[in-house]
Amino acid sequence: MTTIQAGSLPARADVPREQTWDLEALYATPDAWEAEAGALPARIDALAAHAGQLGSPEGLLAYLAAADRVELQLARFMSYAGMTASVDGRDAVAAARRDRASALGARYGSVTAFFRPEVLDRAAAVEGWLSRPDFTDQRVRLERILRERAHVRSGEVEELLGALQAPFASERGIHPALANMDLRFGTAGGEPVTQGNVDRLTSAPDREVRRGAWENYADAHLAVRHSQAAMYATNVRQNVFLARARRYPDAITASLSPDRIPTEVVTTLLDTYRAHTPVWHRYWRVRRDWLGLPELREFDVKAALVPPRPVTYRQAVDWIAEGMAPLGPEYIQDMLPGLTTERWVDYAENDGKRQGAYSNGGGRVKPYIFMTWNGTLSSYSTLAHEIGHSMHSLLSQREHPYSVPRYTLFHAEVASNFNQAMVRQHLLRRARETGDTEFEVAVIEEALSNFHRYFFIMPTLAAFELECYRRVEAGGTLSAPDLIALTADLLQQGYGDGVTMDRERSGILWAQFSTHLYANFYAYQYATGISAAHQLLEQFGEEPDAARERYLRFLKSGGSLDPIEALREAGVDMLSPEPVQATFRTLEGYVARLEELRAQRS
Repeated sequence: MTTIQAGSLPARADVPREQTWDLEALYATPDAWEAEAGALPARIDALAAHAGQLGSPEGLLAYLAAADRVELQLARFMSYAGMTASVDGRDAVAAARRDRASALGARYGSVTAFFRPEVLDRAAAVEGWLSRPDFTDQRVRLERILRERAHVRSGEVEELLGALQAPFASERGIHPALANMDLRFGTAGGEPVTQGNVDRLTSAPDREVRRGAWENYADAHLAVRHSQAAMYATNVRQNVFLARARRYPDAITASLSPDRIPTEVVTTLLDTYRAHTPVWHRYWRVRRDWLGLPELREFDVKAALVPPRPVTYRQAVDWIAEGMAPLGPEYIQDMLPGLTTERWVDYAENDGKRQGAYSNGGGRVKPYIFMTWNGTLSSYSTLAHEIGHSMHSLLSQREHPYSVPRYTLFHAEVASNFNQAMVRQHLLRRARETGDTEFEVAVIEEALSNFHRYFFIMPTLAAFELECYRRVEAGGTLSAPDLIALTADLLQQGYGDGVTMDRERSGILWAQFSTHLYANFYAYQYATGISAAHQLLEQFGEEPDAARERYLRFLKSGGSLDPIEALREAGVDMLSPEPVQATFRTLEGYVARLEELRAQRS
């Protein structure tokens, strides 16, 4: 595969088909999607006829079956709309399609608002029905509604709260529009800095290119810092309002309670992270020494310690298949076609493509992966991460009907990080066996880059978010200077004396994470995910057969078990500091190896 140079990106219509995902599996043509757009409103509105009819087991089951059919159609409809908008942010038709899908999602929420209050009005009867065989596939969903009975309001209030979904989502739509379409980030090394290439440019061997990319990217966000602060503060206030409307003590409890995640999971994560930040300080120092710099600046944290090796998409697929072999041949046989002939992955680089990567369940048609391939170990790592999500979706969907809730983000980030960790372990073992020290360092760098995002940035954002909510809940405000100062202080804890900061540019980091901070208490789950993954991987070293059985059972359980319970059955206790400590053990091992190799070079 030829990597297309930044500055000459093709239009979306001109990229090779094999590098794009198979959208036709969802809708054969845009006209087919339009036809669905015409039919869905009536199907959604027809669900209103079930209001007041849930007083018998037959009536409740009839509604659930009808709602599941519509919801699955809506999931496919919204997937297509979101996916077409992701691959070309400048496509006004795709943007309008996404907005229409969002509006229909809000309409569904409003029309079906009667459901939860009616179930709770008959809580005792519904609890009795759950033992019936015909309720087997609906049991998990209904049990979760019943346990939240204290937080479901009257039908009229629920209808209003459902109707608020669309207007309350406005700032979440404004931020990506600003970041992906309106902001301009200048140039670095003669190239325009874009959302798609900023990671590559901040990893460049030329320090001035790195500096220019990092500073220009930060400066563009700083130029609109007051608007960004207003948007984020609005999002926080909205979530605080919704938590209070549902009679939760605070917003974090409102976010975690539906999945039975105690708030102690977050505080334990953050406390354990802070206690181990000296490991990060060691890493920054060995990185500075390895690069031969008088001081390490933030635009140096991604600079390659060894010359980068080009990685093709096909090579990455082979590595992932080899690395995941301990999960058994069936796992590999399911995964390989998705990465190749079945076109689960959109990895083309094209003009207007949004930043980042994600996996989409695809409305049970097929799991989809969004990313941009840049021909580096970073791209391989992203692919390994996202295929973990996709295989989680595939295996859990096979195991359970649509009525069983989908796994949560807390579940999801375990599967994605586990794939990265397992493949990485395989590559490091191979590098040691062949004596390829340079490749070993490159793989450690990829690992530490991943840790930097999920085990440094994400705990920092989680601490930032928790403090922001606490301030608003106490009656305080969130101004741009306050948010910048808070972020810089939190980053300083992790940098210690190892990194020389530019506090203003560092502190605008919060504004660069639209997906993470605009989804209520989202970021911490990346840190818990990587932590659980590394404790699970340790188990493979101790008892591989039992560990494989437990882990595959975790994947197949999907959302049928709450995440804390599912991980406990897999051998991980997220209420203890041990998963975070296990991950710091792995991190310390990488740092120690770099220190050893650095000493050998001296």
